[in-house]
Amino acid sequence: MDLVTPNFGLIFWQLVTFLIVMFLLSKFAWKPIMGALRERETSIENALSAAEQAKLEMQGLKAENEKLLAEARMERDRILKEASEAANNLVETAKTKANDEGARMIAQAREAIENEKLAALAEVKNMAAALSVDIAERILRKELSDPKAQQALAEDYIREVTLN
Repeated sequence: MDLVTPNFGLIFWQLVTFLIVMFLLSKFAWKPIMGALRERETSIENALSAAEQAKLEMQGLKAENEKLLAEARMERDRILKEASEAANNLVETAKTKANDEGARMIAQAREAIENEKLAALAEVKNMAAALSVDIAERILRKELSDPKAQQALAEDYIREVTLN
């Protein structure tokens, strides 16, 4: 049993060795290890807080981007609406101009037709008058060799002229 139960001297020296190792470790190893652990812990905390802050910034940027996209969509819709209205106005203006131009051309054509009609009527009247005068002259030459007949014809013409 000597092997299983330690001696007092062995326990004493083991305790002294343990205390020396503990002292040396606490003096030279624990402080740097604990410092490195604290430093790593703070760097991890800083990285986590920076990540959280970046996440918040990304959410803010995302919200801002959504807002800008909504504004861009509204601007696009407004521009498209204005372009559509401008196109409709141009079409309406062109239709109005075409209608006005057509009405003007029709009026000019009617006026030209009326002028040509009047000119043709005047020419027909002139031709009829010339023919009538020519025929009347030939008839009168034959029938009016007598002065009494000339007098009666002149009086008939004077009555017809004053009646018309």
